[in-house]
Amino acid sequence: MASILRISALLFVVGACVADIGQQPVTELCLGCLCQAVSGCNVGLKCEGETCGLFKITWAYWADAGKPTLDGESPDSPTAYPNCANDPYCAAKCVQGYMAKYGQDCNGDGQINCYDYMAIHKKGPYACSGELPYQYVTVFNQCVATVVAQQQQG
Repeated sequence: MASILRISALLFVVGACVADIGQQPVTELCLGCLCQAVSGCNVGLKCEGETCGLFKITWAYWADAGKPTLDGESPDSPTAYPNCANDPYCAAKCVQGYMAKYGQDCNGDGQINCYDYMAIHKKGPYACSGELPYQYVTVFNQCVATVVAQQQQG
């Protein structure tokens, strides 16, 4: 139950971000479940090794996403990347920008959707058709099923 509440809270935060930045490729549900699969939506997660934040964004991912920043900070600032990647709103903008640039049909089903974005986020745009880690896919699929069931109930 706690994980459902955490997902719901994160979907609210991420949903506000989606509304703020207009029409974007990745839905609120998709962002929330992507976050759940990547980090368990640990909003307190900071930089560890080469990744930062709840989406575990690398510097190259951030740069490919268009170098979004917080509060008008210059993208050339040495703190621009970690500040953005560690902030849920800015990190969601990174994911949106990255998927707007690299979105493609990774699983060959004729659609570009959340499952493709999940694969792109984990494997990158040039290897997204490859095999994904079992645990990553399992957590992602469980999240989607839980949120969809919750939405259908009320």
